[in-house]
Parts: sequence; C-alpha cells; structure tokens
Amino acid sequence: MRLKTKLSAGLTFLFTVILLFGILGIASINHLSHESNQVLKNNHESIVYTNNMLKALDNIGTQKDAPEIFEDNLRKQENNITEIGEKDATQELRKDFNELKTNPADPTNYPQIRASLSRILDLNEMAILRKHRAAQHTADSAQFWLTIIFTILILISFTFIFNLPGIISTPILKLSEGIKGISNKDYSSRIVIRQNDEFGELAKSFNEMAEKLDEYVHSNLSQIKFEKSRIETIIDQMRDGIIGFDENRNILFLNVVAEKLLGVKESDIIGKYSPDVALKNDLMRTLLQENNDKQELKIYADNKESYFNKDVLHVTSNGVIIGQVIVLRNITIFHELSEAKTNFVATISHELKTPISSIKLSAQLLGGGKVGTITAEQKELLDSIRDDSDRLLNITGELLNMTQLETGQIQLKLLPTESKQIVDQALQAVQMQASQRNISFELEMEPNIPFIQSDAEKSTWVLINFLTNAVKYSPESNVIHVAVHKKNGSVQFTVQDHGQGIDERYLPKIFDRYFKVPGKHERNGSGLGLAISKEFIEAQEGTIWVKSEIGTGSTFGFSLKIANAGATL
Repeated sequence: MRLKTKLSAGLTFLFTVILLFGILGIASINHLSHESNQVLKNNHESIVYTNNMLKALDNIGTQKDAPEIFEDNLRKQENNITEIGEKDATQELRKDFNELKTNPADPTNYPQIRASLSRILDLNEMAILRKHRAAQHTADSAQFWLTIIFTILILISFTFIFNLPGIISTPILKLSEGIKGISNKDYSSRIVIRQNDEFGELAKSFNEMAEKLDEYVHSNLSQIKFEKSRIETIIDQMRDGIIGFDENRNILFLNVVAEKLLGVKESDIIGKYSPDVALKNDLMRTLLQENNDKQELKIYADNKESYFNKDVLHVTSNGVIIGQVIVLRNITIFHELSEAKTNFVATISHELKTPISSIKLSAQLLGGGKVGTITAEQKELLDSIRDDSDRLLNITGELLNMTQLETGQIQLKLLPTESKQIVDQALQAVQMQASQRNISFELEMEPNIPFIQSDAEKSTWVLINFLTNAVKYSPESNVIHVAVHKKNGSVQFTVQDHGQGIDERYLPKIFDRYFKVPGKHERNGSGLGLAISKEFIEAQEGTIWVKSEIGTGSTFGFSLKIANAGATL
C-alpha cells in the first residue's frame, strides 16, 4: 500500500469515528433535553393547574374570584392533556364544576371535584416518575456508548502515536545513514526498507545509485591514480616553478622547482593559508601581490641570479573560480641571450663608429680637392659615400643609445633647462637638411614658458628626431609647425608636418623597436629613433605621443615637467 494511501485511510478512519462520536453525543443530549422539556412542559404544568384549582375550590366560599381562577386553570388543563385517562378525569371535572357553578352555595359535589383533581394529579406524578426513569435510561445508554467510542478512539490514537512516526521516521533515518555513507565515499552502503510504498521505491533507487557509484569508482580509481601520478611527474620535471591554490588561497601543491625557489618543502606548507606563509617568506609575499604580473622577478637559484616571469592561471568550473595556479616561467636563458645580443651590438656599433668616421673624413678630403681634382662622376660617388657614411653613423649611434637603455647604463643630467634652448638647437641641427628640400619651420612659442626639469642633450635629440622625420616625410617646399605650450604643470613640444600621414592601425606600434611604417621610406633608417625617443622621455618622467590621419599629416609631441625652481624666460 502506498504511503499516501495509508495516511489517507488512517486519517479518514479517525475523522469518521470522531464524526460518529460527535453525532451520537449531540443526539443523546438532544434526546435528554427533549424528554426533560416534556416533563416540564406537560406533566409539571398539569400539576400546577391542579394545585391552583384545589386552592380555588377551597376559597370559593370566601374569595369572590375563586370560580374564575378555577375556570381559567381548568381551561388550561383541558388544553394540556398528555396522559392516558387524564382526558376522562378532566371531562368529569368539567361536569362537576359546571354543576357547582349553577348552585355555588351547594357543596355536595365537592368530593367528586376533589376526586377528579386527585386523579389528574396522580396521573401526572406517575408520568413524571416514568419519564424520569426513561431519561435516566437514555443517559446511561449514551454514557455507555460514548465511553466505548471514547475508549476505541484512545486506543486508535495511541496506535497512531506509536506506529505512524515509526512508519515515516525509520525509513528517513535509514536514508540519512545511507546518504552519510555516500558522502564519506562508502559506496558499499545499502538501505534495507521492506515497504511497498514511496520509501521502498526511494530505497531501491538509492541502492541502484550506490551500486553504480561503487562500480564507477572501482573501475576508474586506478586510472585516476595513474593520471594523477603522471601529472605530478610532469609538473615536477618542468623547469618552471608551479604553485597551486584552492578557492580560499590555501596551498594545494608545488613542484620541485617551486620548492627550491621558495626554500621550503611541499610537505611543510601543504594545506596552509598562503598569506600566513607569506608572512615568513619574501618570495611568496611577492607572488601574492596582484600588481606585479608583468614584472620580471630576479631570484637567486641554482647558485646564480635567475630571471622569471609570473603567470597567474585561474581554474574555473561552470564559470566559477575554484582555484589558482601561479607559474614562474624561467626566462634566464632568454635574458642571457638578450644580454649577449646587447653586448654584441654595443661592441660592433662602437667598433664600426671609428672606421665609418674615417671613411667620412676621407670622402670629405677627396671632395674638397685637397688631394687632386676630381671629375663630376667621382664627385657624385663621393657624395653617395658621404650620405651612406652619415646614415651608418646615425644607425650606430642609435644602436649605442639602445644598448645603453637595455643595460640600464643611460645617464641623465636632469637640470632646469630653457625650452627655447632645446628648440633652437634642434632647429639648427636640421636646418641644412630642410633647406635642401626648400622646407621652412614655423615656430609658435607661448610667452613666459617656465624652465623644465630635463636632460637638455637627450631632449634635444628627441626633438631633432621628430624634426628629421617631419622633413623626410613632408612634401618639398612645405612648412613644418613647431609649437611649445605650457599645460597641466608640464611643457609640451609638438612637431606637425603635412605629409601623407600614418594609417591608424600602425599608430599603436609607432614607438616599438625596429618598427617601420610600410611605404616608400620603409628602407630608410633603423626603426630605432622613435623607440629611443620614447625611452629618453619616459626616463625623464615625461610623456610622448603621436596623432596622425592619412592625407592630413602627423603630429609628434612630448611633454616634460616644469622645474621646481619656477624660473621663466
């Protein structure tokens, strides 16, 4: 039987018994009430009327209204006849009273009247006794049956109290124990409920689930252990340091490389809260900082200074972060290669500078005619040699500057500097190159420009680079605008040309090393000038930018902070 059917049947039975008990009780009470009312309404009233008539009969000779009282009560009695024989007695009384009324002074029929009244009185008193016994019997019978029904209800209630909770709670307790077993990975636990109801079906489904889980675990456990062992082996063999955290930042694992870098054993910190470990471990404290993901970390490892990049990988499940892995990628070999490259470039550039200068000087001597007259063809070759020498010297100079930047050997002389001084020196340096293409400069300088905190030589170098590029990319017989303005506590230098402009997609890369905008001038230069300019300006805590559109030319600019001295021109 279904559990729902059991509960419905039991509750229906209780409801029916309670309903019957209520109906029987109400019916018994109504019956007793009815019989009591009959006693009071009929027999008791007849006794009252009879007593009133006896009093009136006794007072007929002395009380003037006694006959009227007798008549009134007799009339009421005639309307309240309920017992057998009471009617005959009442009629006999009426006859005798009528005779009395014809001759009130004659008392000869008083005995007959009293006899009739006594008979009526006896009949009603006997009726009262009889009805009392009947009411008593009804009350006893109702009490008997109500007691039986009450006893049955009590027994049924106790049965429900002791059995119904067990019917529901026992299967629930067994299910709870089974679920606890499953949560503790005891997939061999089973639930035994021999009931043909919902609990029985639930126990059957639970046992089937536990059996499937048991089969799954035993069939995949060895494979999972093997895969876990293989992954741990791979992680331990990696040259990168790897540290795993759970969603609460507790340490889950770290490989051999991470152990060496942190100087701790995995077994000593597994399961510990990483910020607690960081209190005693400087490297862990550095790794937990969220603002150093892009910085190189220099760590002493393998008896030498090594370089690492920090990568943070988030482990997610259904879009929720459930863990984190920090990977310390060993970039020492790339750092060493970069350093070797920088040293090589610096050495080659330095060694090439002297012979190139010698070639340029020799070409100047030959072109000056001091060693003999030269033909027009020879002069053209010498001009080409001088141009190529100049270009090689510029390239070697840029390479030397770049190696200084890469090795951190750049030396800045930050002093209060006049902005006009930087502009004048830069314009003078490119004046000859501009005049060859009939290009002029238009200078716009705001009055009372403050001194700037700057390395004059390097700032001038940057402005010369901007002006040289502007001359190179401007059409002949054009004008280049140079402007100097004060803005937001800095002084801005801008150079605007009216050349073909730069495509918007190339602007984010314009200050990258070795990048050249594709076009007819792509082969000219080394692609280092703007990169070096950016390094020079940012080393002075300034900013550098470019704005350009195809067909409207380009504007290059940089800004440097105003000197604390506050001096002005």
